[in-house]
Amino acid sequence: MKCCRRSFTLTDERLIERINSLRVETPSWGYGNSGTRFKVFAQPGAARTIEEKFADAGVVNRLTGICPTVAIHIPWDRVDDWDALCAVAAGHGVKIGAINPNLFQDDAYMLGSLAHPSAAVRRQAIDHVLECIQIAQKVGSSIVSLWLADGTNYPGQDDLRSRSRRLSDGLRQIYAGLPAGIRLLVEYKFFEPGFYSTDLPDWGTAYAMCLELGAQAEVLVDTGHHAPGVNIEQIVARLLDRARLGGFHFNARKYADDDLIVGSTNPYELFLIFNELVAAEDDSDEKVATTARNVAYMLDQSHNIEPKLEATVQSIVNIQTAHAKALLVDTARLREAQSAGDVLGANRVLLEAYETDVRPILVEARKRLSLDPDPVAALRHSGYVERVARERGTAAAGSGYPGA
Repeated sequence: MKCCRRSFTLTDERLIERINSLRVETPSWGYGNSGTRFKVFAQPGAARTIEEKFADAGVVNRLTGICPTVAIHIPWDRVDDWDALCAVAAGHGVKIGAINPNLFQDDAYMLGSLAHPSAAVRRQAIDHVLECIQIAQKVGSSIVSLWLADGTNYPGQDDLRSRSRRLSDGLRQIYAGLPAGIRLLVEYKFFEPGFYSTDLPDWGTAYAMCLELGAQAEVLVDTGHHAPGVNIEQIVARLLDRARLGGFHFNARKYADDDLIVGSTNPYELFLIFNELVAAEDDSDEKVATTARNVAYMLDQSHNIEPKLEATVQSIVNIQTAHAKALLVDTARLREAQSAGDVLGANRVLLEAYETDVRPILVEARKRLSLDPDPVAALRHSGYVERVARERGTAAAGSGYPGA
């Protein structure tokens, strides 16, 4: 086969620059004990406090070079002194990233939050998100990431149009409290925990809500929040073309929201998603290109049976691999084949890039950052996991998944 976009060498500075410019945020909840709704298996050394989570995140960033921010969840990570917490994070070489409100674990939210029948519960939910916006201002975050567990389990449980109106009204009140420079990323999920109806079930509903709110509201795509067979890269393309793609929560799913290591079961899908993103960064439409360059990449995973830090680092490696392969797509040949109606030829252009072994260029890119060429092996050899296991011990765990 003819080679992809360009035959690259280890001195291809532009390619290395783009590889190393990628930034991926890791989640605080991924460092503590977390798992499925059935059982959480405690791991020795799992972070018990937000300070320990930042310590672990600092190790991941030092090993990968591209994870300088950490998403936090409120109230799980709430503290009294935000300036002090920012200083702790800085001491580990990271910063606080996206602020994630929790609108699903309080008893009051049994029937929903922003869409709840009770005005008092809706007020509680709105006030909580407004608090998270204030926290974002205090810590210098530019993103509030909103996921709702709102939905119903039975026909007739609630009026569906009324729920939609309540949700819109709540989002408008939240958006009114959003200062300049902070984006509200609205996440959707096609089912769970509401199995009859979900108030934000798909990208179209989230997109419509964001259009109602304004330019600072954008859609967040969780790669696990889709039914099997859904074409996520097409969703990405449509949101990019409408300048409303705000961010990603990366994970993998076989059936639904499995929250496994991204790229573990569907690496080709991950590559195709990045192909759309990379292509959009160079789009002739500056609005589309700007949107693509400002997409916030974040992990949202629950490492229940695999070692947490190794799983996090491996996730970053998988993302880097898909991203690097997408950078190799020969866009000129691809467009030529597409224009000529050469179906197989166009598909082969993508396959050539996907099948390229990018490990040598990733090794070189890491060397440019003075990093070990194999981050997972470096973690294993560092002794860090064994040391924190001795120091922290094994925290109690049980059932339930503390993650959105």
